[in-house]
Amino acid sequence: MNVRRALITFLMALPLLVCNAQLNTARVMDIGRNALYFEDYVLSIQYFNKVIDAKPFLHEPYFFRGLAKYNLDDFVGACKDLSVAIEKNPYVARCYQLRGLCLAHMDSVAAAEKDFAMAIKYDPQNSNIWQNRAAVAMNAGEWDRASVVIDSLLAFSPRNSEAYMMRAQVAINMGDTVLAESMSDMAVKYDGFSPDVYEMRAMIRSAVGEYQQAEADFDKVVELMPSRSSSYINRALVRYHRNNLRGAMEDYDMALYVEPGSFYAHYNRGLLRMMLGDDDLALEDFGKVLEIDEDNTMARFNRALLRSNTGDYKGAIEDYDRVIADYPNFEYAYKCRAEAKRKYGDTKGADADERWLLKRQLDIYNNGVAQTEEYSADKDKTRKRSDENVRNYNKMVVADDKYSKKFTTEYRGKVQNRNVFVELEPMFVLTYYKKNEELEKVSHFYEPVEELNALAMVEQPILLTNAERALAEKEVERHFAYIDVRSKSIADEPAVTIHRVLRAIDCYLVKDMEAAMSDLNAVEAIGEKNWYLYFVRSYVRFRMLETMHINEVNDADGYNTMHENALPDLDYRLVKADLDRVVEMKPDFAYAYFNRANVLAKLNDFKSAIVDYSKAVELNDRFAEAYFNRGLAKIYTGNTEGGVSDLSKAGELGMFQAYNIIKRFMNR
Repeated sequence: MNVRRALITFLMALPLLVCNAQLNTARVMDIGRNALYFEDYVLSIQYFNKVIDAKPFLHEPYFFRGLAKYNLDDFVGACKDLSVAIEKNPYVARCYQLRGLCLAHMDSVAAAEKDFAMAIKYDPQNSNIWQNRAAVAMNAGEWDRASVVIDSLLAFSPRNSEAYMMRAQVAINMGDTVLAESMSDMAVKYDGFSPDVYEMRAMIRSAVGEYQQAEADFDKVVELMPSRSSSYINRALVRYHRNNLRGAMEDYDMALYVEPGSFYAHYNRGLLRMMLGDDDLALEDFGKVLEIDEDNTMARFNRALLRSNTGDYKGAIEDYDRVIADYPNFEYAYKCRAEAKRKYGDTKGADADERWLLKRQLDIYNNGVAQTEEYSADKDKTRKRSDENVRNYNKMVVADDKYSKKFTTEYRGKVQNRNVFVELEPMFVLTYYKKNEELEKVSHFYEPVEELNALAMVEQPILLTNAERALAEKEVERHFAYIDVRSKSIADEPAVTIHRVLRAIDCYLVKDMEAAMSDLNAVEAIGEKNWYLYFVRSYVRFRMLETMHINEVNDADGYNTMHENALPDLDYRLVKADLDRVVEMKPDFAYAYFNRANVLAKLNDFKSAIVDYSKAVELNDRFAEAYFNRGLAKIYTGNTEGGVSDLSKAGELGMFQAYNIIKRFMNR
């Protein structure tokens, strides 16, 4: 009887157990997708592993684990996961699409084409799939097939600027420059705020010698993308073709300000400096080139010429030796080395080089030995970087025009940033990690944060940042371990609320938002109310809302394709309510005003947001992000002049992207 009663009890409880299992699996799945949203790919894989262990019959965890591996460039591992996902559910277009991308990256062209065909079968008007299909054909050099695919795409998506750019690229490779320029004009027509469309048209115009029009397009590229070094390098080449050497030099200077390690900018600026007789500075440039590419013979030969010009004959001879070892029939190198040796006092060595030159001339005259053994210099003013003809040492270098392996995908990076050109600087958070930025802005400091660190007694100090970074695998493991340690501390000292706050931060870092919220709510329930509780909770709540909206599954591709501008619902007002409490407790906390302003902007209340940004600036007159966001808010409310002034101040304080936006709005 007892056995029977126990069996009945178990059977009655079974549905609840199953229900709980489903709920837990769904929660872990959501946490994994949260980690994807934050670009914590290694962490997301760990969560999807747990779902797969619990429910191996589902296709979704395999798809998302494959997506994480794809973002980590593990195309082989991603393919395996996506194949399993397709086996579990063969009717989902996004699985074929993503596997096709992986196969394309691995140069499996035929297999990628089959996957894209299957993806189109289940989602026939997905422009990304069509573009990837065309890109595969372009990488394979199948220009006719690529043109057919792109024309099919344009038939149902006639405003697709990327498709027009691809069609222009195909036309160039088929020798039809008229069609290429026409297609690039269409791309500009439908996407006038994209630097890529102007760059494409500028390249086409440069190819046919229309340098004045090309420079105008590159002006637009620089205006729209001032933080990209290639924008300046490309315009410099056009200016060089127009004999505007001063303008070209300014562009190379700017390119190196943006990207100090640019091979192209250093090499070409070095040549310009040689032309203008500035040998000492040219030497610096070619020295930098050789630091970047030690085996670059042409840079070494140029440095040898410069060393000889500046009296460093020993250094010049060493460079000439390396060049001649690589190109033993380069006559001009022997002539130059002979001159350097004679000036250095090595008469015997100079005589030997001159004898070699005489013998070489006799061979050419008597035996028909042609210079083509080492190539002949061509008449172009530029050369490709891959050009190994040493006789082109004094020509400007340009990137190879081979079609790069570039596929269009909504899966790379953060989904919420897709097609976003101007966006507010994000909210500040209390965390242990921040990104390393090339241009360091003013550091963010608030005395009570140091007091919190003293109270928390953590090994790694808590800091304020709005530039979070993904955690490395060891860091993830460390925070899981911290969660266990803090759980024990909570059990031992349930009234000490700092343990729960710290565990909430750990849970947030491993993207378990619900657990973080549970701890923070528990602290409030205990009755101890402090500024950092509400500050952390406001941010966790905000992030939960962001990921909730972005993770709403769309059957076509698994993601919402657009990030909504405003979501004026009760939940965002709860975020604001927490920040209201922080401001009450810490009226000198500039970052609380900044975060509240961001929430107000989310609610489309830009006028109130401006008030809070202004308070943040009043409290910290070097708060670059507050100037930046206030500038955008002013522009959104019609005050362009005031907005540009604020953006200018943000740029002055280190936010380089502000200048990009200033140019856009000043030229509207």
